[in-house]
Amino acid sequence: MSQKITQTLDLRQQQSLVMTPQMQQAVKLLQMTNLELQDYLEAEMVQNPLLEKAEPSEDEREERIEEDHPESDGFEDFDAGSKMAEIGAGGRSNFSDSLPDFEDTLVRERTLREHLLGQLHIEAETPLERSLGTLLIDRLDEAGYLREDLATLAQQFGCSADVLGRVLEKLKTFDPTGVFAKDLAECLSLQLEEQGKLSHTMKALIDHLPLLAQHDLKKLAKLCGVGEAEIGQMAAEIRTLNPKPSAPFEHVVAQTAIPDVLMKALPKTVGGGWRVELNSDTLPRVLVNQSYYTEVAGRTKDKGEKEYLSTQLANASWLVRALDQRAQTILKVASEIVERQDGFFLYGIEFLKPLTLREIAEAIDMHESTVSRVTTAKFIGTPRGLLELKFFFTSSIEGADGSSVSSESVKARIKALTDEESSDAILSDDDLADLLNKEGMAVARRTVAKYREALGIPSSVLRRRKKK
Repeated sequence: MSQKITQTLDLRQQQSLVMTPQMQQAVKLLQMTNLELQDYLEAEMVQNPLLEKAEPSEDEREERIEEDHPESDGFEDFDAGSKMAEIGAGGRSNFSDSLPDFEDTLVRERTLREHLLGQLHIEAETPLERSLGTLLIDRLDEAGYLREDLATLAQQFGCSADVLGRVLEKLKTFDPTGVFAKDLAECLSLQLEEQGKLSHTMKALIDHLPLLAQHDLKKLAKLCGVGEAEIGQMAAEIRTLNPKPSAPFEHVVAQTAIPDVLMKALPKTVGGGWRVELNSDTLPRVLVNQSYYTEVAGRTKDKGEKEYLSTQLANASWLVRALDQRAQTILKVASEIVERQDGFFLYGIEFLKPLTLREIAEAIDMHESTVSRVTTAKFIGTPRGLLELKFFFTSSIEGADGSSVSSESVKARIKALTDEESSDAILSDDDLADLLNKEGMAVARRTVAKYREALGIPSSVLRRRKKK
């Protein structure tokens, strides 16, 4: 039996995305904060002699001084009016929109903020609770304490102190224990309470921590009504606690956030509304030194040196254009967010609207991945405080009546339904979907399964076994 060997020519057409070095750099520029960009440009100016730092002119300084005006402590002066001021012209805002989020695949340790947000994502029972929790997380100091007055924060957020207090109490149950304490005494108390060791005597000792620091055991023993030996044992117990809840995350704790974008109220004489601008105090600018290039190129005869100068000129020119594109992109995204969330800025947290990255992307004709990059680790200074641009987004689904329903509300309902089920009536994902649809939340079984898994709720089979 013989085999016939043949050769065939098979032509196939395949499309693939090839990321050039400049495309990769454009993505990285877009993701950088203003402070990160400063460091990057300093390094670039060392490498490229044709780049120089651009200092603001005297006219620009005077213009900024004239524009700046004291902001009101309240919100009665703010007028929606014509919402947006001009955000500039020129520059393309397309940072290779279809590029994959390859940076997101890099392995890195979580920050304290990310650790807390992950817990909030599961524990928040309502969109309001989630939003307030996020605001409080962003007010923690470097040690993990919340030192600001609750009543002042409630006024700034536009909610009642009681509502904010209930959210804070839930946050104090988060890991690491002691986070959100107002001071060292409360931080230690939270840890002792969790261990079941917060006795009346221990409370008295914690109320007099300065004496413990002075090693005045005799006076402490009298105040606490116990012997000095017992005070020594209690002091040893306290030394095992963690006075700084953020300590396990110190090596990845972000530095104090500085706004990349600023918004301010415009006077009613010009129509009211808001002005959105990049923070010029932290936004670095560079120029191409054309005169230096002309001078050096004119007296250079060596071919290699001429090629080097041409390459550096091209790189410098591209970087200046890329920075302009970055600025225009950030402004467009931030301005659209402010436009959409006008009610929040005017009236408070309960007027925060469900908003998705896709909605913003479609409104300003950009890709969703571009909006995601722009809003990650970028902060905006607002009358309601310093907020990450990501704060304004909650994924949402359409309710049966056409209104927008926050995914957090759906998750909270799934958790409630599974918590309430009996051992002889375990709900499948299909059952949950049917119940949610009857309540006006139009969700598919696959969506229910995804949210259930995100909440850490086992499947119906495993729940049935567990409850039996």
